[in-house]
This record gives sequence, C-alpha cells and structure tokens, in this order.
Amino acid sequence: MKWIISCSCWLILAGCASKETKTEETVALMESSIVGLEPAQFQLAGIDTGRAVLEKISSKLTVNGVVDVPPQNIVSVSFPLGGYLKSTRLLPGMRIRRGEVIGMIEDQGLVQLQQDYLVTKSKLQYLKQDFERQQLLNENKINADKVLQQVSSEYQSQQVLLKGYSEKLQLVGIQPDQLTEASLSRSVALRSPINGYVSKVNVNIGKYVNPTDVLFELINPDDMHGALTVFEKDMSKLRLGQKVSMQFVDEPGVNYPGDIIIFTRNVDENRTGTVHCHFDKMPDHLMPGMFLNATIFLDDRKALTVPEEAVVRYAGKQYVFRLVGDNKFEMVEVQVEPVGNARHAITSSSTDLGSQTLVIKNAYAVLGKLKNTAEEE
Repeated sequence: MKWIISCSCWLILAGCASKETKTEETVALMESSIVGLEPAQFQLAGIDTGRAVLEKISSKLTVNGVVDVPPQNIVSVSFPLGGYLKSTRLLPGMRIRRGEVIGMIEDQGLVQLQQDYLVTKSKLQYLKQDFERQQLLNENKINADKVLQQVSSEYQSQQVLLKGYSEKLQLVGIQPDQLTEASLSRSVALRSPINGYVSKVNVNIGKYVNPTDVLFELINPDDMHGALTVFEKDMSKLRLGQKVSMQFVDEPGVNYPGDIIIFTRNVDENRTGTVHCHFDKMPDHLMPGMFLNATIFLDDRKALTVPEEAVVRYAGKQYVFRLVGDNKFEMVEVQVEPVGNARHAITSSSTDLGSQTLVIKNAYAVLGKLKNTAEEE
C-alpha cells in the first residue's frame, strides 16, 4: 500500500514538473518572439505587410481637474488688535463690494488707543512750542545746552510715540487726522478689501476674536481658472498657450475654451503635475472646487503611423510584427497612441520602425500562430 502511495506522489510531482517545464518552454519561446509561416498559411490568414507611414498628427490629451482660485484672490479677514464682534450680516455666498462694512468690532482697548493718540498729539504740540522756545534761548546763550538737549529728546520721543499710535489706528481702519475727542468710539467698522463673495464665516456675534483669528474668508471670482492634473509622462508635451476645452460634470455637452497659462515644473508623490488654464470667457456659475473634464490640444508633430490591425495586445503590452526573413516575423514591443482614422502612432525604444517591413493587416493571426507554436513545443 505504501508503495502505491509513493508511486502516486511521484507521478503527481512528475506531472507538475512537466507542466512547469512546458510553461517555462512556452515563455522562453514567446520571449524569442519569432514565428515562421508557411506561404499557404500566410495567404489563408489574409496577412499583409508594408511600411509605417511618417505623417503629421494632431493629438489630444484628456485630463481631469478642478476650478481653482489664485492665492491673491482669496482674502482672510481678521482684526489685528482683537475685540468682540458686535454685529455682522454676512452669510456664505453673499456678494460684497470693496469698502463695504462687513462687521463691527468693539473693545475698550480701542478707546484706550484713541485716547493715547489724542493725549500724545496734544502733548506733542506743547513740546514743539517748548522746543522752539528753548532753541531760541540757546541761540541767545540764555540757557544751557543740556536743557535744549533734554527738551529735544522728549520732543522726538513723543513724535515717535505719536507715529506709532497713528499706524495702529490706520491698521484698524481709523483715520488719525480725522480723530477728535468728539469722535472717540468704542466700535470700529470692518470693511471688505475686495469685490467678490463670502466663502466662510467663522465667528458669531458676541464672540471675542484674537488678532490671529480669521473672521471671514472672501473670494474674488474675477480670476478663477481650471487646475488640471496631468501625469508625469505627458508633462513634456505641454507648452504655454496651448488650447484647452473644458467641460463641467453638470454640463456634459457644453465646452468652455481656454488656454494654458502656467504649469508646474515638478511632480508630486502621485507622479502628476498641475496645469493652470484660463477661460476665454468666464462662466457665470463657477465655484472653487468644482470638478471638470478637459481636453488639451497638443502641438502637431510628425510620427510613424500604422493601421489599427497592425498592433496586437499581449500580456498587458502592445506589439507589432516586423519581417526578419522569408515569412518569418519578430514581435516588437511598441508604445501606441491613437491618432484617429483607425490608425495608431507607434514608437519603440529598441527598433528603428521606420526602416522595417511590418505586418499591417491581420497581425493577430501572426500572434495566434506564435502562441500555438509555443503550446505545441
């Protein structure tokens, strides 16, 4: 019984080894990539040979992307001195105009700043008069130089102090030259720095906001554009000014023409780069982040082309067959690009295809013969 089991195991192992050997031989034969055809087989299969044609082609690149806004058109609004939000009417999506009041901030620190400015301004007027008086006395040798130096130093210090208060007031939107004791206020108006619309509202009435807090985010839509994602292998085909046709997901039949204005000179971890495109005419419904599909029209160039029937796909790669002898053909790996009219542009890193005689019709018949020969072996 043990002898029978041992024989069975040996036969199974021998069968597996035979299959592995046959598979290896098949792979080896396929790797040789050369097949011979009998004249009768050649005619029966309707195989035809010829040369690749060098012609001018215009190709397209289909990509995806989103609507983007340049950084200079996105404004984050904050209040540099901090305070409580007294009022605002903003909601995301609202249109706003440059200089329009978008909120009111109040804080006792604002009152103190205005007060300090007015007190310093008043004191500076006195010091100016005192400095001019001491300067006149010093010229007439009536007072000592030390007295003039002390008055001059204090006068200059107050000038610096007043300038600092003035800059702080302008920082929060208060005009120093218009400030008087009668116009002192605990509230300051926040005004929009751009024309556009509200993207985000991050505060509510009564909330205290720090100088680093972003209260509102505003977007100027005048310069929105398409940001397209292009794979690394296609980046070399791009140049500034190339025409682009863009479509939105919700408008599949409507094309918006544009052109390339800039593209990145590096690729990210996904091996892609970003191409920025302007719209010839800005669509009215654009919103940042909208998805779009685009076709980039690449420059015309010359390339070797063959009919679709000349190209075969095998094991995830594409090949053509070149004549290497009497009805003998070698399979050559190629890179393929459809160019329309049932033709493909082909390139090879290992073979000068322009000088070769290729199978241009029924190439799959040659591939079938190659596979059958490999299996028979």
